[in-house]
Amino acid sequence: MVRQPGRSDTRPSRSGTPRAPLAQREPSGPGRIRSGRLWSALSGRSVAGQVFVLQVVIVLLLIVSALAALVLQERHDSSTEARNRSLAVAQTFADAPGTAAALRLPDPTTVLQPRAEAARKATGVDFIVVMNTDGIRYTHPKPDRIGKKFVGTIGPALAGGTVTEEVHGTIGELVQAVVPVRDANGTVVGLVSAGITTAHVGGTADQQLPLLLTAAAAALALATAGTALVSRRLLRQTHGLGPDEMTRMYEHHDAVLHSVREGVLIVGGDGRLMLANDEAQRLLDLPADAERRRVPDLGLDAETATLIASGRVATDEVHLVKDRLLAVNQRPIEVRGGPPGSVVTLRDSTELRALSGRAEVARERLNMLYDAGVGVGTSLDVTRTAEELAELAVPRFADYASVDLYEAVLKGEEPKPGDALRRVACTGIRKDAPLYPVGERFQFVPSSPQGRSLETGQSVVEPRLRDSPGWRAQDVELTGQILEFGIHSLITVPLRAGNMVLGLANFCRSEKPAPFDTEELALAEELVARAAVSIDNARRYTREHSMAVTLQRSLLPRNLPAQSALDIAYRYLPAQSGVGGDWFDVLPLSGARVALVVGDVVGHGLHAAATMGRLRTAVHNFTALDLPPDELLGLLDELVGRIDQDETPADEADATATITGATCLYAIYDPVSRRCTVARAGHPPPALVRPDGSVEFPDVPAGPPLGLGGLPFETAELELPAGSSLVLYTDGLVEDRQRDIDEGLELLAGALESAAGGTPEETCAAVLERLPARPSDDVALIVARTRALGADRIALWQVPADPAAVSEVRARVTRQLADWDLDELSFTTELILSELVTNAIRHGRAPIGVRLLRDRTLICEVSDGSTTSPHLRYAASTDEGGRGLFLVAQMAERWGTRYTPAGKVIWAEQPLP
Repeated sequence: MVRQPGRSDTRPSRSGTPRAPLAQREPSGPGRIRSGRLWSALSGRSVAGQVFVLQVVIVLLLIVSALAALVLQERHDSSTEARNRSLAVAQTFADAPGTAAALRLPDPTTVLQPRAEAARKATGVDFIVVMNTDGIRYTHPKPDRIGKKFVGTIGPALAGGTVTEEVHGTIGELVQAVVPVRDANGTVVGLVSAGITTAHVGGTADQQLPLLLTAAAAALALATAGTALVSRRLLRQTHGLGPDEMTRMYEHHDAVLHSVREGVLIVGGDGRLMLANDEAQRLLDLPADAERRRVPDLGLDAETATLIASGRVATDEVHLVKDRLLAVNQRPIEVRGGPPGSVVTLRDSTELRALSGRAEVARERLNMLYDAGVGVGTSLDVTRTAEELAELAVPRFADYASVDLYEAVLKGEEPKPGDALRRVACTGIRKDAPLYPVGERFQFVPSSPQGRSLETGQSVVEPRLRDSPGWRAQDVELTGQILEFGIHSLITVPLRAGNMVLGLANFCRSEKPAPFDTEELALAEELVARAAVSIDNARRYTREHSMAVTLQRSLLPRNLPAQSALDIAYRYLPAQSGVGGDWFDVLPLSGARVALVVGDVVGHGLHAAATMGRLRTAVHNFTALDLPPDELLGLLDELVGRIDQDETPADEADATATITGATCLYAIYDPVSRRCTVARAGHPPPALVRPDGSVEFPDVPAGPPLGLGGLPFETAELELPAGSSLVLYTDGLVEDRQRDIDEGLELLAGALESAAGGTPEETCAAVLERLPARPSDDVALIVARTRALGADRIALWQVPADPAAVSEVRARVTRQLADWDLDELSFTTELILSELVTNAIRHGRAPIGVRLLRDRTLICEVSDGSTTSPHLRYAASTDEGGRGLFLVAQMAERWGTRYTPAGKVIWAEQPLP
């Protein structure tokens, strides 16, 4: 075929793609094609070539800039490093041990020259010079310069400062530092200078230069390759088509684009509308000049405009645009190698509007039910649960919502029909609605919707309140105000937990014109049913919590016993949730002594409170035996172990009843000796506030918690001056989730120091101010200020093991009681001591002692070295003896025996007249 000049062959290929004109085709052969494209890419006449030249210029500029910056940075880093190194070496040598002492020697050079040279070689500096305050060198790398004057500035160093300067020396440009050498009194006794040439530091530029040049070569190579790739891609994207073919293809595409019955939009990467076909113009009602304008300026609704401008992927998203329901699809075009932007297609789906509306309503109801599941019942509080239900319903479902519960429910009890209700929650879109306020008590009349709902247990819907005459009988004036306010529709739903009605939930509408219907009634019932379960759970928790609190309060001491050894104040704070097993006690002992005990049962709830009561009772019983603290804790340890074994369930899965241990601290204070004996079982140590206000935590051996068994307990003896404060507490005071026990002990010590000098009540208040309003664990706190029993209220004698000494004891007792103005007790006291001393002489062993204490009672004590305990018995009519202790028991208010390391003490107390 002969091709005519000026014409092009545009026949399509077998694949259907138009072929490029013959005149514009490249020579055949892959080698010629690749070389031709590469030459075209590198030619400055093409766009790719111009870009290539620009890239080369930019790379060269960056290389030159990097080289200049590298040189400047190298100079700066060398100078800085030289300054820092010389100053550090000089300062280190000046502060070295022996430098100052060597300067006072007759010949400092002998000692300092070897040290200076060794330090110079080790640190890499060029010289270390030690000189006197006149600048005369003692050391130098070149020995011939020793004894000559130092060249440099030494004035600031003589004044106690440091000098760093750059000088030009015989070895080149260098940096030297001068620092003072001080003796033990701080006097400057000499100077040390260290220097280094800048040529010996730095040097990283030579290492970085090859890397920089390599990067530059790589950048040029990448620029060349990139230009070739861009040129090749442009040729591939145009498929070798010429201008005529491209024009014809555009005309075909334009005809198809504007004839289809589907809206098409092309949006650029900058958010401007590039193209809109006729159908898109009609569906969106676009202005005539819409193209090239930004999408938000086209007058579309905000949701649709945001979607089109965002360029995100969308598939059949339904949008209401004016009176049309459009299904929108959107895809980005840059993912296929095109320019930035997106293509949007629109289909008119107005017939789906009704279906979409119903689907939206169903989705909103499902969302509400989901929110009710996760948002109602977040706490075990009846009132808060009711408030969450009301807050959920407004304004999504109703304009106003209220919850009314029986009074018994608020107390954790089961409600009784006919009782009054109390409004516990009320919320709405406005605050001035004429509804019963929160806290109001009332009863609904049987004719009202609420009354019918309570009677039948069924929900009631009143679409139009104006047409419900029975509702007006509740309160004529109030119902009139409600109608005038605009409330027109009502749903009331009983809160049911099984067969039990806990109260009512009311939903009202005023702003929403549509009345409630049966479908909305079903939604309200579902919401209330879920809330009723949470309210009933909260009610049960309230009942259990109240029972546990009542039990715990009944088991804790209500009043402190009368005693004179300690001035005591205490506090007990229950936990934020649940009831723990913290407890404390104050127990008077014989001999005017007082026992302080504080403990904590592991766990919370009724079981912990009951176990706490058992332990407290056990401590009372063990205290009656007058045991030392370590022995008492040993008995408690065995008791807790037995309780734990007895209450271990047969089913291992039910392990909630086990105790798993308890902690306890037991202390006995004696006001006569002013000594305090302390032992603890896994409990925090006590705090001691001295009379001068200092706070310490005595080192009391920490035994294992109660119930573990196997290890003995140890005691600590503390001597407490009168006016000291012993502080006992549980771990809830010093430990919680936000801080560990060490931080808590520091806070406690700070609080005690701030309250030093105050009364025990003031100290308790100061300590509790550092705690949150409702702690996460129970807190028990005892502050006991010590008192001493004066020597004028104590009388003691040693008694020989001779029956004849009994009369002398009676005579001394009579005189002592006369001095105390207690003559009324002379007869009974003589009788008691006669019997006790006689028994000690007959059945005990030396040494025997008698002690009288005048406290709140008159205390008579007889001690001996025997550990045999006397027993009270009834003597037969034929017995000659055996009536002594019986007489003592009849004459004394209390009597007993306590054991000491040296034997035992038999004591008896009489009330003062």
